[in-house]
Amino acid sequence: MKNGAKLIKIAAAWLLILMLAIAAAIVTITVVNNNSFGPARTVQNYLDALRDGNGAKALGLLHGRVPSANAAVLDGAGLAKSQQDVKDVKIGEPVDAAGNRQKVTVSYSIAGKALSSDFTLAPGPKHWLFFDSWSIAPTTLPVLNVSVVNANQASVNGVDANMPEGKNSFAVFYPGSYEAEYRSPLFAAPPVQRSVSGPLESIPAVALATGPTTDLLAQVGATVHKYLDACAKQAVLMPANCPMSAATDNRVVSAVKWSILEYPDVSITPYGGKWIMAPLTVKAQVQYQEQNLFTGTVAPVKHAEDFGFTAKLSIDGTTVGVTPVVSY
Repeated sequence: MKNGAKLIKIAAAWLLILMLAIAAAIVTITVVNNNSFGPARTVQNYLDALRDGNGAKALGLLHGRVPSANAAVLDGAGLAKSQQDVKDVKIGEPVDAAGNRQKVTVSYSIAGKALSSDFTLAPGPKHWLFFDSWSIAPTTLPVLNVSVVNANQASVNGVDANMPEGKNSFAVFYPGSYEAEYRSPLFAAPPVQRSVSGPLESIPAVALATGPTTDLLAQVGATVHKYLDACAKQAVLMPANCPMSAATDNRVVSAVKWSILEYPDVSITPYGGKWIMAPLTVKAQVQYQEQNLFTGTVAPVKHAEDFGFTAKLSIDGTTVGVTPVVSY
């Protein structure tokens, strides 16, 4: 009897150890499933791929369909840059969704604005009989439309892209931040940023407002100044091919002296696919002495006036030409 009771105690002890081992194994599998194979882990892997600029991996995890659009920022530096402004990322706990699926919400901020993205995941086959697998439900990547004035190139997240007829569409991942801009030595458009948080989101189109750079305005301004200074050196009442002119019914008995009081403000704007200069106005002063034909009296004349003229702008690469146009 004593031996039998002892055997029973030993068996009970081993049974308890076995049950504890099984319970520990179940707990371990559950923990590993949640941490390494759960829906949140799949989403984390996707976000990691975006930050790494690994477009192929991100596209595979997202099961994303690529629309008919430019792929300039779907990989590499352009993709990695889309994550630089995505701050305070938090992956929420999975919640039940229709069709035996799970929904994971990722919250974050872009430029101080709180945003979120939802991911729906479906269960897949087991790994090694015990561990779950979760797959993000297939979706189509969103599209960012960009246009630029009087240019056939722009950049998105630092990646140069052709812009046929000044327009193009770019496939983008989400979540992310995308910045479009145009810059050249003569013309530039301020950068415009768009945040993208989901596949069905209607992203406001980007219209890059191209305008002259300060260098171009300075260059054109210097050319106009030089032209007007040359006009002012002509010691006649009506300088040839110049906007300034003066007239008198009396006899001019001294040298004529012109001086520029105010140079024109240069403004360059797009029109009809070209760049045009707004009408120009120069304020000039003329000085001379005149003799009255009836009385013979000699008197000084000093007269300031605004004179208007236009100029044609020609651009070939980085070479700029300015041709003043004077109508009498």
